[in-house]
Amino acid sequence: MSVVVTPAARDAGAVTVPTPRANRRGLRHKPLGLVSACYLVVLAAASLIVPGLVSVDPEAQDLSHALAGPSAAHWLGTDRLGRDVLVRLLVSTPGTLVDIAEAVVVFTVLGVGLGVLAGFLGRWTDRTISRFGDLVLALPGIIVLLMVLAVFPGNDLAAMIALGVLSSPVLLRVVRAVTISTRNELFVRAARLSGLTTTQLIRRHILPWLAGPITVQVSLFAAAAVLAQAGLSFLGLARPETAGPSWGNMIAEASNVISTDGWLLVPTGGIVAITVLALGLLGDAVRDVTVGRSTRGAGRWTGLSDAPRPPDDTTATAALLSVRGLTVGFAGTTVVRDVAFDVRAGETVGIVGESGCGKTVTARSLLGLLPGDGRVTAGSIRFDGTELVGLDERRLAGLRGSRIGFVAQDPMNGLDPTFRVGSQLVEVIRRHQALSRRAARQRTRELLELVQFAEPEQVARRYPHELSGGMAQRVGIALALAGDPDLLIADEPTTALDVTVQAEILDLLRGLRSRLGMAIILVTHDWGVLADLCDRAVVMYAGEVVEQAGIGDLYRAPRHPYTEGLLAANPHRAPVGDALPAIAGTVPTPSAWPGGCHFAPRCRFATEQCRAERVAVTVLSRDRSTRCLHFDQLVVP
Repeated sequence: MSVVVTPAARDAGAVTVPTPRANRRGLRHKPLGLVSACYLVVLAAASLIVPGLVSVDPEAQDLSHALAGPSAAHWLGTDRLGRDVLVRLLVSTPGTLVDIAEAVVVFTVLGVGLGVLAGFLGRWTDRTISRFGDLVLALPGIIVLLMVLAVFPGNDLAAMIALGVLSSPVLLRVVRAVTISTRNELFVRAARLSGLTTTQLIRRHILPWLAGPITVQVSLFAAAAVLAQAGLSFLGLARPETAGPSWGNMIAEASNVISTDGWLLVPTGGIVAITVLALGLLGDAVRDVTVGRSTRGAGRWTGLSDAPRPPDDTTATAALLSVRGLTVGFAGTTVVRDVAFDVRAGETVGIVGESGCGKTVTARSLLGLLPGDGRVTAGSIRFDGTELVGLDERRLAGLRGSRIGFVAQDPMNGLDPTFRVGSQLVEVIRRHQALSRRAARQRTRELLELVQFAEPEQVARRYPHELSGGMAQRVGIALALAGDPDLLIADEPTTALDVTVQAEILDLLRGLRSRLGMAIILVTHDWGVLADLCDRAVVMYAGEVVEQAGIGDLYRAPRHPYTEGLLAANPHRAPVGDALPAIAGTVPTPSAWPGGCHFAPRCRFATEQCRAERVAVTVLSRDRSTRCLHFDQLVVP
């Protein structure tokens, strides 16, 4: 059987997801599971239907036929008072199953609900719920059950609720662990970027991953509940014999006569054993079938037009996005400081620099999606006149996906492996537009055609693991376009692709910008990509913007030593066979930033003035600035 494994699960060796072929086979190709399901269905149906049809009184005694074996009159024999064993089993089954269902409901609701909240919300919620689970697990379960039955003697409902509460931390821990692992997957972050609410994220992207673990744990607990209910009844603590027959008190009665008649224990104990075994086998089979389930999306839409949006003279020169003094910190440490740049409608702006310079943090801060305890500590982010810093989560989520799209650098991890491509697109489309499933499916086809898929229907039916890297990136772009955004943020969208596919993705982005008129922020470290796609560039180093300029000006006459060094090390410009020059040293960590110019330790022009004080930005022209005291010393061709 082929499987798909998420990165977190692969590392832990935990979660496997059957492929679509395995999913379609279902229970009918799992004989033990199918037999177990049939048994439980027959048992439940018999407990509901047969007792009303049985004319024999389960308490009717016939001492002349006491302890009789199976016969035509009594299919399973009689007990020591001559009562029909089959009739008593049928009459006792509904009460037993109701007791088990009560315990399972409490166990599932508490375990899943608290586990998902703890794992997804984290922080103080996680700590509080985890402490509650630890406290409950520390309690001696049998003693608590006996105390409950002492307060509510013979009350099955109270006993089963107590059993469910006492056992729920086991499920809570499993659900919490899987939720934490899934929450950190990139496809969940991508779904949040698409504008899905917390409730939608949990329902669509967290709970499907929990189907397998929950099924296994619930089936195991249901089997344990059968034994617990029978044990309490056996001891006369729950559902005593005076209240009617139950599996437990029937076993107790059989145990009293086992020395003289061993048969009586076979039907009474056998039903408990078979039920426990069936629950276990069914849980295992259902887990295998449902853990990788998919949903079927449906899809007329009249949204995106093939014609480019006409330019508006009143907004062509105005900034769609304006960032001023943006400062971002993590746990008290500043990682991005005083970043400022503009993006005009229909413009492509590249953010370039070495790894660790703050490019991705800057891009994510624009969407309010900083990881961990990261937060914007100062500055302003204005998008189309709306201030995003301090904007409440509900309004910010309304902008994500609809007005601002995001394309991640790892497309495969941005897709949920448990859902088909079409299903994921339909979900995002319906989140942002009031469309029926039929219309959303048509919109999905149009989006896949827009990103140059020749066979959109086939792509929509595929799972992420069936896509190549280039195809996955195209799907990621389609997801980002689902809300018809005005601004697309692409975080190194071609890094993991080969040169041929990279060129296709760049052509696609260029064509989309021309057709749709949207602005693009491209995060990259590749100067070739920058020159191929961007109008202007923002060069970042150690958390600061060190230079801004149009692409042509930047290539012809850099005005910062760092930009000059990056261009010199650009393989696209170096003569064939020549060794590439490298910038000495490395990018300092935020905690080791120099007091003055951050680039001073690596700069050949650095002076004491550069090291002594922070360097301000010098504006050279409308679209050009530099953070350097000695920019005029750079040799300009």
